[in-house]
Amino acid sequence: MSAHDDPLLRLRALCLALPEVTERLSHGEPTWFVRGKKTFVSYADHHHNDRLAFWCAAPPGAQEALIGSDPDAFFRPPYVGHRGWLGVYLDVPVDWQEIAEIVTDAYRCVAPKTLIAQLDAATGS
Repeated sequence: MSAHDDPLLRLRALCLALPEVTERLSHGEPTWFVRGKKTFVSYADHHHNDRLAFWCAAPPGAQEALIGSDPDAFFRPPYVGHRGWLGVYLDVPVDWQEIAEIVTDAYRCVAPKTLIAQLDAATGS
């Protein structure tokens, strides 16, 4: 499997490209944090079932909308789903542009305003 085909490497690159993001293991899975404190994405390598996925923070209403539009690609993750977090399957055909948007939205959910402003300045948003 090439780096381009490895979902963990692709997800890692998306997360680490955001301002002041670090990675460490949490509950045995690669997890990404803003300023080393607030989790915004966690990899789920068959963590609670036989599926490859990640869990992430999501804006209000996004979980319901995405699961409703494509339940084969999105799900309500255990433990954090009740807080609106989104589960995204990586063992199905994946639109990496959409994943990049989901990851950026997750970051925006937990990052402080100063880092969101830094991200907006860097991306011209």
